[in-house]
Amino acid sequence: MRSINKILIANRGEIAVRIMRTAQRMGIRTVAVYAENDKDAFHVSRADEAQPLGEGTLQQTYLNLEKIGQAALEAGADAIHPGYGFLSENPALPQWCANNRLLFIGPDATAIREMGDKIRSREIARDAGVKVADAITGSPQEILQQSNSLPYPVLVKASAGGGGKGMRIVSSAHKLKETLITTAREAKSYFGNETVYVEQYFSHPRHIEVQVLGDSHGNLVHLFERECSLQRRHQKVIEEAPSAFADESLRNELTTNALKLAKAIGYQSAGTVEFLVDRNRNVYFLEMNTRIQVEHPVTEKITGVDIVEEQIKIAEGRKLEIKQDDLRINGHAIQARLYAEDPLQDYRPSPGFLQTISFPDNIDIRIDHGLHKSDYIYPDYDPMIAKVISHAASRDHATEKLLVSLKEITIVGRATNQEFLTEILLSNDFVSNEVSTQYLSKETKSLIESLSARKQQLPPVNIVAAFAFSEVQLPAAKQENNGIWNRIGYWRLRNIIRIKLQDKEFSVRINKKEKNNLTLA
Repeated sequence: MRSINKILIANRGEIAVRIMRTAQRMGIRTVAVYAENDKDAFHVSRADEAQPLGEGTLQQTYLNLEKIGQAALEAGADAIHPGYGFLSENPALPQWCANNRLLFIGPDATAIREMGDKIRSREIARDAGVKVADAITGSPQEILQQSNSLPYPVLVKASAGGGGKGMRIVSSAHKLKETLITTAREAKSYFGNETVYVEQYFSHPRHIEVQVLGDSHGNLVHLFERECSLQRRHQKVIEEAPSAFADESLRNELTTNALKLAKAIGYQSAGTVEFLVDRNRNVYFLEMNTRIQVEHPVTEKITGVDIVEEQIKIAEGRKLEIKQDDLRINGHAIQARLYAEDPLQDYRPSPGFLQTISFPDNIDIRIDHGLHKSDYIYPDYDPMIAKVISHAASRDHATEKLLVSLKEITIVGRATNQEFLTEILLSNDFVSNEVSTQYLSKETKSLIESLSARKQQLPPVNIVAAFAFSEVQLPAAKQENNGIWNRIGYWRLRNIIRIKLQDKEFSVRINKKEKNNLTLA
């Protein structure tokens, strides 16, 4: 067993900050890495020390194994934690760690390699007695030769894909050839592997996954399931634990299958086994993610287990202290992913400067983020601003708490999905748990229309007053000195604000300004 005294976190943003929080609580020093445009980033300021990766593209910085490794050696780190994304599922990183006598906080290279290959992972699952969907594998030409027996619609996937990339639905035979060629080309570009496969496509399935932990002594436990069916472009938006769809029978089938697969590959560390569940509650293995998941906080909330802490202990060679019989589901947790994106424009990312980011000061809500009070969303990185997590005794109560918290978040400067998340949570379909992985692709338009109608109900004068207050308050708030303009108020030079709203123009005169108070005319 080796003790870890210093961890280099090969990541950025909220997951880097989240890992630091646990490591520092455990008395472990943390090392951040940063590209040149991230030198003033929040995760850099939160680390005990930081190592630069220089300028350049992702491939030249956060995806550059040589630079990451050199940074770890120069910092004298004992271990590397990859977070999620970037190098987290690259088997070359744990192999590099082993070659250089550093600990990798994650599974071994073999597990990452086998589970990262969708074809190989399906073979292992099937051999372990876990049901998989029907599929055809090979090059586009090989698949086309066997395509007569395919039941349409089908799903075309990149074998080495992930994160929704390299994945397309094909509704009829005449579209298959073009889709196979396009997917293979993208797969080679994204993942360096052009192998694709076509699998059975399910109508309105649930995406339910199981969190597992395994140590190097053969011990395995599951931390129950998460529901991740609400997705746009095959990427998750809202996650829950436990799944409101799962009864005890389904939960037992999901968790048993997850442990079968983890045992078959001798899994060590935290991992997630993902399943598709059809309307008749038939369970099909989807894939295994050999890293910490974005949605892990909901599992932590219902179990009280710090998953990052367990990852670190497992990497040190310790036995799991958690026993399956001691684990219980405590209440319900929901996570909403707050993105700088515009749902009105097909969820188009909205990179750029965030003038103001303010989160509610509520100890009853967990907010994972990696941003300063004002910050920049870079187009090269994921546009997620924060994860907002509520936990309560029931699903309804957890939803209520999440709604209140989302409304209390202030973001100025970029388009976000903040109001859209609220609309999802208020929808009858969410409340009655009538959702699937296809829900947002089919219902986004109606949700946007509902949101627009709700906003029309708010009296324009309220919006105008709120804007006027923010227009006057924000510039003054940015002035940290006590100069003349801060003392007398810059509004004296601009005492009329003109606002255009719903094709009408409003002129607002500021008659008087006091602390946190405006008198308008």
